[in-house]
Amino acid sequence: MTGLDPKSSFDLKEMMRKHSREGNTVFFSTHVLEVAEKLCDRIGIINKGKLVFVGTYEEMKEKFKGKGTLEELFLEITDEL
Repeated sequence: MTGLDPKSSFDLKEMMRKHSREGNTVFFSTHVLEVAEKLCDRIGIINKGKLVFVGTYEEMKEKFKGKGTLEELFLEITDEL
């Protein structure tokens, strides 16, 4: 979403949601974890080239005993590895 004006960013997110509601997969790669937390049904965390987690945000909080935002959990997970 970086580099887009607010209207274009909103429109892109709406298109992604619509595509997903229609039963399609949207593969979305971002470093803006706040957007991923709000937009994505499932999250994959890659650390040093290895996929270290795949699942929902709720599953991530359960597995890593986290209570914070996706950004805070990401920092905890990648700091320990």
